Amino acid sequence: MKSLFRTVALITVFSFLTRVSGFIFRIILSRVVGAEGVGLYQVASSVFFVLLTVISSGIPLIISRKSASFSVKKEKKKQGSYLSVALIYTLALSLILVCVVLLFKGLFSKIFTDQRCYELLLVLLPSLVFSSVYCVFRGSLWGQGNYFALCVSEFYEQVVHIIAGVFLIGSSLSAIENAFGISLSMSIACFLSMILVVLLFFYYGGSLSKPKKEYLKPLVKQSTPITVMRVVGSFLQPLIALIIPARLISIGYTSSQALSLYGIAVGMTLPLIYVPTTIIGSLSTALVPDISKAVAQNDKSHIEKRITTSIYFTLIISSLFVPLYLGAGEQIGLFLYDNILSGTLLQSASWVLLPLGLTNISSALLNSLGYENRSFVNFFVGAVAMFLALWILPTFVGVNSIIWAMGINYCITAILNLWLLKRKTKVSFKVAYPLIKIILLTIPSSALTAFVVSLSSYAFPLFISLGIGGAIGVGSYVLLASVAGIIDLKVVLSFVKAKFNFKRAKKAKQSA
Repeated sequence: MKSLFRTVALITVFSFLTRVSGFIFRIILSRVVGAEGVGLYQVASSVFFVLLTVISSGIPLIISRKSASFSVKKEKKKQGSYLSVALIYTLALSLILVCVVLLFKGLFSKIFTDQRCYELLLVLLPSLVFSSVYCVFRGSLWGQGNYFALCVSEFYEQVVHIIAGVFLIGSSLSAIENAFGISLSMSIACFLSMILVVLLFFYYGGSLSKPKKEYLKPLVKQSTPITVMRVVGSFLQPLIALIIPARLISIGYTSSQALSLYGIAVGMTLPLIYVPTTIIGSLSTALVPDISKAVAQNDKSHIEKRITTSIYFTLIISSLFVPLYLGAGEQIGLFLYDNILSGTLLQSASWVLLPLGLTNISSALLNSLGYENRSFVNFFVGAVAMFLALWILPTFVGVNSIIWAMGINYCITAILNLWLLKRKTKVSFKVAYPLIKIILLTIPSSALTAFVVSLSSYAFPLFISLGIGGAIGVGSYVLLASVAGIIDLKVVLSFVKAKFNFKRAKKAKQSA
């Protein structure tokens, strides 16, 4: 378990660095390139990322799962053959997508309201081919448990994208020239990250073997449900962007008001709701090869341990943010965006953190165990319920319907996923009772957070008030959760103490 925690910490740190650097780059773009140039790139890249999802979503996960299995069985030749098949398949798939864009120029020109966006898409197309190679070798490194190489390659791509972008844009250039520079920097970053990941693959002892046809059908069959789920997911946001403003207008809002409310909910509130998924996503990444190896070894006790600890870990991480969001949501919205409504929506959405976390981790567990087809069915059921709610609820709760629809979606998907996990693995884990205790404990902690933030705001700036209130509120929740048996502080403290003693002993050894 300590090894898993270290892995999660490593992935989380690199994920945080990648996101922060990306956020800084967006600030640079907004100031140097301007709204029109950024807008042109965003429109072109929205189509490009849908095409990229076809290649880079399901396939790397299946490769990582198979690589882990081959590694346990010490079947290096079979692993090399499987990777060769995957490489041929992804390259062929990327070239087909490139041909579709080139042959159906008229169709894509109609999709884009501005012809210049199609030209930018052409600049981005080489990235598809580079990514098709990248995702295969990345999947192998993932399956081998080489998380450092995995994280470095992703962070390296982001850094190259930023450096190349800075050199290719300028305030003296036109909007289309700057958009061209951003697009070209993406292709450069994908090319260089492809080179790096290939070098890392062979450096860490990877090899390719003669491809065998019998590996192709299982690869396509297993990766397709995950790919379809991700592609469909990429279309959900545009559909929501059409439904919510239209429904708000139908109940009396003007077009400007409807779009403003939608922008606040999606552009300001939802990114904060997804903050805990950074840590949960890191755990999901670490679990795929870990559980795949256990499946190959038929180690049922290990699988049971990983399922139960992952679910409880997810509940704890998600619940830590509830007192902060529920107790100080308005102040957070005011501090970050100078917008109270975004904070009010954050308070309303704080409960969504729990089913969101359970959905993410249960989906990752099902995919790791090879139940991606059933996971896709559960995803589809939840999505249908969400769109029904998006259509019906605006009449009653206005823009809050986005929050409620998402919550309904995640609740349904989480329940179906957890039920499937129990039925397929025969693992006995309890979620309802710990969940009830967590909900009850967050109420006094949230109230304490709200009280401390309000009181300290008379003496300190808002940022400091949020820090004090958040620390006291979350700290009170941790103590209550420890008393209730949800968090074992003794285990946490012993782990921290062991790490401290290890570092101190290592330092003493080096000084000697």
